[in-house]
Amino acid sequence: MKTIILLLFTTLISTAEITMEQLYLKNACNSCHGMYGEGMGASPRLQGVKEHILLRRLKDLQQGKTRSAFGSIMISFAKSLDKNQTIEMAKYLSNLKTKIDDNRYEIEYEPAGDGGS
Repeated sequence: MKTIILLLFTTLISTAEITMEQLYLKNACNSCHGMYGEGMGASPRLQGVKEHILLRRLKDLQQGKTRSAFGSIMISFAKSLDKNQTIEMAKYLSNLKTKIDDNRYEIEYEPAGDGGS
């Protein structure tokens, strides 16, 4: 009985779904493409690109196809996604929106650091 319960518990843990946001951060996509896929430097914007275009691009990368020297780094990231994750990631990226917390400046601002008393 303990073996069956342990097996069920292990299965539940291993099949626990990771959100696409968690996967995006875990794979450090934000370090090149930005926190919200807005693009940075030579890394293209992913935010708001049509889902079918992103899906095709991810599938091309999974097959080792890239159009640029920088794209080659993406091949291993794309290949790490299973079929469902590939579809879900394209959907996630196409729906990304930049979130701005209006209170962030209050948190970052320290009056003493600006020579205030």
